[in-house]
Parts: sequence; structure tokens; C-alpha cells
Amino acid sequence: MKRLEGKNVLVTGGSTGIGRATAIRFADEGANVAINYHSSEREAEITLEEAQKTCSIIREKGCREMLVQGDVASEEDVERIFREVLKAWGRLDVLVNNAGIQTESPTHEMAMDAYDRVLAVNLRGAFLCAREAVRHFLDRRGGGIILNNTSVHETIPKPHYAPYAASKAGLGALARTLALEYAGQGIRVNTVAPGAIVTPLNREWAGDPEKRAAVEGHIPMGRAGEPEEIAAVFAFLASDEAAYITGQTIYVDGGLTLCADFRTPWSSGT
Repeated sequence: MKRLEGKNVLVTGGSTGIGRATAIRFADEGANVAINYHSSEREAEITLEEAQKTCSIIREKGCREMLVQGDVASEEDVERIFREVLKAWGRLDVLVNNAGIQTESPTHEMAMDAYDRVLAVNLRGAFLCAREAVRHFLDRRGGGIILNNTSVHETIPKPHYAPYAASKAGLGALARTLALEYAGQGIRVNTVAPGAIVTPLNREWAGDPEKRAAVEGHIPMGRAGEPEEIAAVFAFLASDEAAYITGQTIYVDGGLTLCADFRTPWSSGT
């Protein structure tokens, strides 16, 4: 029997990158996967095709799938997302808070609308989704898993990424708080903190051989990570093999946080 056989999972920001790899890995483990993708009309057009491709892969693996469009920063949208998933499947077992964005700017030049949007998606969005998940878990008398995609930047700063770093640090603190608050109800909450991962969000350096070499030169293992390597950790944390793990942050960074100089031109990402 597969580790997540018959489990129902919601992955926010699941159309590309780490989210997509995680959705596919969960299906490999036997889970049904609901994929949330961006709500803005322009970005929805870009991500819908990728989300549909991911759903096709999940179906080929013999698992159920569904697409749920919505902005995780919107309370109304998040409530609707959960209603749709629960109406279709009756229950949710795992939430993966993966949706995230970033902006790069010197702090003294940063516009507040850019700052606000990063915090809204990365932190407010994760809170709203976690709140809905906890409500559902408690309604069914406990149990359930919440997993957050944070970043090495939650603990180690990088210039020009103030809102991103703040949002990820907040996300880690949120996870630890929820883990303590609901441990008695059997709800586990953990985070995964990726390092330099080759995703669409990181195309600026990942697609440039010279920049990529510079990034990888700062990583003790000598290479950037792949989304599938993050997905594997999410799958483990969602399984019964991690039944005694809660409130933890797992760094998946090739040793980067051991010695990195974060003034280099890269960022982790979803």
C-alpha cells in the first residue's frame, strides 16, 4: 500500500515549480490532489494550462484531481476554495501552503503596495488556508496535517528581499504556534525551507549558466536543488512515518545555510 493511499490533499500555488512537483509526488504516493492556482485574470491564463497538465499527470496515476482557482490572500476566495474541495471529496487530510511570491528592491525604494502584496500572499494567505483547514480538522474530531513552504530566508537575511524574508519568518512562526496550539487534537504542522531551487520563480539565475554557476559555487553540495527534492520531504512529512514530528522546519538546501553569503544573486522560491 502506498504511503498516502486515499488521502485528500490541497496544494496552493500548485500549477508550477515546487507546488507542481509536490502535487505529482503526492499522487505517486496514492493521494488525491486539489490544485489551487492564481486568481488574477492575466496570471490565471498563464498558469491554467500548466495546472491542467499537472492534473492530467495525476489522473494517469489513478488518483482524483481537481482545479480550484482563487487568490489565497482573499478570505472570501479561501473559504470558497475549501467549500469546493469539501463538497467534491467530503474531507481534507493534508494542506500544503505553497503559494508564494517575491519582489526585489532596495528597502528604501520599495513601494508599499509591493510589500503589502508579498505579505498578503505569503503570510496572510497561509494563515487563511490554515485556519480553514483547522476548522475542518476540528469538525471531524481532530487529525490532519498542515505543511508550509518557507525558505532559508526565514532565518538568514538577503538584501533587497525584506518583505519576502519577513513573510517567510512569519510563516515559520505561524507553523510553530499552530503546532503547539493543536497538538492535542492530533494536528501536525511543519515547514520545509528550500534553498536555491530550479523553479520558474528563479528563472533569472537558473536559466543563465554564468549566474547559475555563481549560485552553485556557494552551495556546499555544489549544485542547485530540484523541485522534486522538496516534494519528497513534503510527502514524508505528510506520511505516518512522520507521525511524531510537529512544529519543525526542515532545511533542504544542500548545506547552503551552513556557510552561505546571501549577497549573491539568487533566491529560493515556490
